[in-house]
Amino acid sequence: MDEERQDGNIIQRDIEEEMRTAYIDYAMSVIVQRALPDVRDGLKPVHRRILYAMHEDGITSDKPYRKCANTVGSVLGRYHPHGDASVYDAMVRMAQDFSMRYMLIDGHGNFGSIDGDGAAAMRYTECRLTKLVEDGMLTYLKQNAVEYMPNFDESLQEPINLPSIFPNLLCNPNTGIGVAMACNWAPHNLTEVAAAICDYMDGKDPTLPGPDFPTGGIIINGKDLPGIIRTGRGSVKVRGKYTIDKQKIIFTELPYGVNTEAILAEIGKVCDEEKKIEGVVEARNESNKKGVRLVIECAKGVDPGAIVNKLFAYTDLQSSFSYNQVALIDKVPTEMGLAKCCEIYVKHNFDCIIREAKFDIDKLSAKKHILEGLLKALE
Repeated sequence: MDEERQDGNIIQRDIEEEMRTAYIDYAMSVIVQRALPDVRDGLKPVHRRILYAMHEDGITSDKPYRKCANTVGSVLGRYHPHGDASVYDAMVRMAQDFSMRYMLIDGHGNFGSIDGDGAAAMRYTECRLTKLVEDGMLTYLKQNAVEYMPNFDESLQEPINLPSIFPNLLCNPNTGIGVAMACNWAPHNLTEVAAAICDYMDGKDPTLPGPDFPTGGIIINGKDLPGIIRTGRGSVKVRGKYTIDKQKIIFTELPYGVNTEAILAEIGKVCDEEKKIEGVVEARNESNKKGVRLVIECAKGVDPGAIVNKLFAYTDLQSSFSYNQVALIDKVPTEMGLAKCCEIYVKHNFDCIIREAKFDIDKLSAKKHILEGLLKALE
């Protein structure tokens, strides 16, 4: 059918055109509503709604913890009409010190571990906002620093983005996969990001030393970092940090995204099953709340240094992290380097400051009008 025709109440359309239009609409909805963060606050809609709902409910850092199930229900009922698992999983990640460089939620209870353990059910765990989020992302909401939009049933208003002084997009990791579109943002040190933003404002070319992963690790392709940081695309090779004590190899830092139990399983496979590495007597996990500690004991007469090199070759004790800095600019997926990120951060904060000043001026103007009326009445 070459054109759209209407027969009575039935609209007939070309099925190829209808499928093409419907799929594009679906793809953009997934990309904008779930997969990619907004460049201004570095948050996806689910994360923004969680933080805003907790802010509205007064679950702040100086108040007692509140059940996660309470917040999940608030987010679902007011702003996010999706499954409860998606909301709780996002909450858990924001409270994990091994996932986030700077935690946005202060969790109380079992929120999982770097060993690969999952979080407890939402009815058992509790949470509240961190001081960083209160002061750095939510402070000026009451001053109309950002625009609002109706929620899903138009009964409430929710912010389109947060007035984020904290440069969350560059400081915290962010990963998303949509339809033919993906992103992978590395975490960076806040002090270094602040220095880069200051350099940009001074007219200099902003730079960063490299990523700052919450689990540590050592980057071995440092010469590639300037180009990766500048363009927002490239691969960083990370190794676990270790020391050798006689015949023991002790790892105290791991590449980002690698859990200890998976590593032990890999070591067991390459040593015992595949026989790619010989001379390992035992590998055990001695990690605790103080940090990671993986101990690999080598047989007498075996060079631990040679074992380490083979571990890097055959296991995820050496892995790659791919930069793919894609975020939404006015709902358009855009790949950007550090300079573009700094530019948008500065512009967003300028816009927020102007809106806050206008809010204060309007408030004082209204008060002035009342006072002028009272003076006339007194006369």
